[in-house]
Amino acid sequence: MLKSSKGLAILIALSLLVCITAAQTLNFSPGDLLALEKVEAATPVAPVLPKKKVPAPIVYGIKTDSLEIVDGEVERGEVLSQILAQYNIDPTTAYNLAQKAKDVFNVRRIASGRTYTILHKRDSAQTAQYFIYEASQVEYVIFDLRDSLDVVLHKREVQVLERTLAGEIKSSLFESIVAAGGSPQLVNRFADIYAWRLDLNRIQPGDKFKLIYEEKVVNGETIGFGELKSAFFEHEGEPIYAIGFDEGNGVNYYDADGKSLKRAFLKEPLEYSRVSSRFSKRRFHPVQKRYKAHLGTDFAAPRGTPIRTVGDGVVLDASYTRGNGYFVKVRHNKTYTTQYLHMSKFAKGIRKGSHVKMGQTIGYVGSTGLATGPHLCYRFWKDGKQVDALRVKLPAADPITKKNREEFAIVKDETLRRMQAIDIKSVKQDLLATGKGKQPSGV
Repeated sequence: MLKSSKGLAILIALSLLVCITAAQTLNFSPGDLLALEKVEAATPVAPVLPKKKVPAPIVYGIKTDSLEIVDGEVERGEVLSQILAQYNIDPTTAYNLAQKAKDVFNVRRIASGRTYTILHKRDSAQTAQYFIYEASQVEYVIFDLRDSLDVVLHKREVQVLERTLAGEIKSSLFESIVAAGGSPQLVNRFADIYAWRLDLNRIQPGDKFKLIYEEKVVNGETIGFGELKSAFFEHEGEPIYAIGFDEGNGVNYYDADGKSLKRAFLKEPLEYSRVSSRFSKRRFHPVQKRYKAHLGTDFAAPRGTPIRTVGDGVVLDASYTRGNGYFVKVRHNKTYTTQYLHMSKFAKGIRKGSHVKMGQTIGYVGSTGLATGPHLCYRFWKDGKQVDALRVKLPAADPITKKNREEFAIVKDETLRRMQAIDIKSVKQDLLATGKGKQPSGV
């Protein structure tokens, strides 16, 4: 008991010593401690505020306060009923929904790779209330799965913006336009316009180009291109304008003198493709392994590339032979006939007697018949004789008519002024919005 009291006394003494040492180290006076107490008492304590509730997002115009949002992508071979089955929708309801949708959107058009959104209840069953399918960048379909099934097709607003593009040829026309901010679609359109004035396979580094065209935009994202309004190409120092003008039958392109840049036929049956074998009276046949005449022009292109008729006409034949494979032959008038060989298949509606328009797709590149790989053999007749399609002289399309010359002169002057104002070093500039679009800032 004595030992215990003695130990307790020692412990108390040590504690007092530590407190005194700490007080001396901090150098607090009794007045300091009193002031500190007053400050603490005077300082207001911030109240603990409840967390601000963030409102649930509105998706496709639908409030999602009591709904869970799930985004997905249609798998290969997946159909509507399979997608909905994952969210407690039975096959009968899915069938009734498809029937309800018939006049709005065919559910068989739901394609792999397209995205969708499911809005389902926040419970263990996770029953879908809405299925929203992104049919395209412009259209989406809302399937309402609640008590009364409903299907509504919606279209987003498309802005049509006018753009300019300028640059200098560094390598090929294709690479240079794309490098300047263009697209393969723009290259093809540009090539079609200038095909009869220029050999596009022989353009030179240093040649310059300028384009004024329309771009289609949805929610700030480019979804495609509209009309190429006008173009300029400087080849070996010679300026060639392509001024878009509509005389009532669609836009055609004319030079500064009002002469048409095109002929009565397209230059080539494929968009900006590569010539792999030219017209020849003596060529070594890659399949038959012997020299023979090759009275056509071969264009190398991937399988499935659309083949277009070079002019208006009537289909004389659309059939299959061992040598030609699937082919189409078109009579344009009493003077000119063309033929397209080795197709993988015909385009819809192409048969003997069909009427076709210039640029219409009549089939697709393949390798049927005597062919070693996918390509198009294009043949051309003038006055019943096969000729070289790339060398034949064809009649030009009509120039600006007399009654439209004054209006064309106004359009020409404005086009030349704007083209001269475009900096060749620029890549892409907004000029103004047309249609439903708003004028871009800074214009």
